[in-house]
Amino acid sequence: MVEPIIRTENLGIEFYRSRKRRLSLREMVFRQGTTHSSEMFWALKDVSVSVCKGEAVGLIGANGGGKSTLLKMIAGVLIPDEGTVTVREGVAPLIELTGGFIGELTARDNIYLTGGLHGLSRDIIDERFDEIVDFAGPQVRAALDTPFRHFSSGMQVRLGFAVITTLDEPILLVDEVLAVGDKAFKEKCYTRMESLLDQGRTLFLVSHNEPDLTRFCKRGLYLRAGQVVGDGEMSEVLAHYNRDSESGL
Repeated sequence: MVEPIIRTENLGIEFYRSRKRRLSLREMVFRQGTTHSSEMFWALKDVSVSVCKGEAVGLIGANGGGKSTLLKMIAGVLIPDEGTVTVREGVAPLIELTGGFIGELTARDNIYLTGGLHGLSRDIIDERFDEIVDFAGPQVRAALDTPFRHFSSGMQVRLGFAVITTLDEPILLVDEVLAVGDKAFKEKCYTRMESLLDQGRTLFLVSHNEPDLTRFCKRGLYLRAGQVVGDGEMSEVLAHYNRDSESGL
């Protein structure tokens, strides 16, 4: 029996939901009395999922359902409060558009830093540098020595997608990235994604775009309020989600 490349067992993570009020100057200085109240909620609860090498999985659900949280836990950015997550091979994450790039560093420095963190030598990054920048486009090339935080969101995602999809990591995590960019750039992204899947990469794609989900993903996972309520054929899971949305769930 082939071991899953990703496995979560009874995975759960709890966050604070704070309701804060503005502090008076005296409270800021002396911290007297109660300044805020907090309660906990489970962003994910009892999530058990296995993903085999080469699978393309679409992760769907309403905003706040836990999709990005699950991707961050697979990427190792968040640590579970209960249960386990096992990832057997390297991960290339493109989450929340920037892919972990550092705003104060230039685009050029971010390319070398990100590549280095994922095990690429400087020589290999040198070899791939022009490919990365060509994919990101002429606007990014013209601003290579500009701090990343000065890039528009479109330029950030162009560079982030170009770098992350050039890495050799077997697992690709993509969170809403294909929703940004013009038509020509989207087609470049689609072609790159299809090429990676043809190479046997494993994909986790978070998206609200049904054509993207059905184009790339055969399997769907539906998260609602932090729990898996659907796991199966992508079109069937989308139909389940749409029925719930129409009924107000």
